[in-house]
Amino acid sequence: MGNNDRKVITERVDFGFLAAHDFLVPLEVELRYDTLDPYAVVAAFRPGREDCVEWAFSRDLLADGLIGDAGEGDIRIRPSDSDVEMVVVELRSPSGQAVFEAPAEDLAEFLDETYEIVMPGNEHLWVDIDAELTRLTSMS
Repeated sequence: MGNNDRKVITERVDFGFLAAHDFLVPLEVELRYDTLDPYAVVAAFRPGREDCVEWAFSRDLLADGLIGDAGEGDIRIRPSDSDVEMVVVELRSPSGQAVFEAPAEDLAEFLDETYEIVMPGNEHLWVDIDAELTRLTSMS
């Protein structure tokens, strides 16, 4: 596939930030899928007008988290224990952790859109090995 075939999907999803005492603060998160990196999904969190924090994680992690506990490191995703329609997204960094809830249906619809462009298992067809090798060797 060439760059002419590049596709980007963005979807805004209403997450709830789990603040102290189980109080949910609404937060709009932009999910992005770019065929230049067909294995990844990027979630852009905008806690303030100027601030933007982006987390990249594998598309498989998001898919697995819709049906069961997924992730072992900085990002963990799982169905909510208290609400069958919600998914819990937990982010951890050296500066702390944050827990969010998002509608499972919205996340599943976003994933379905990405699958329409790149079927699971076909990601490698979208990676331009020559371009990646050129980029890596020019960095040294």
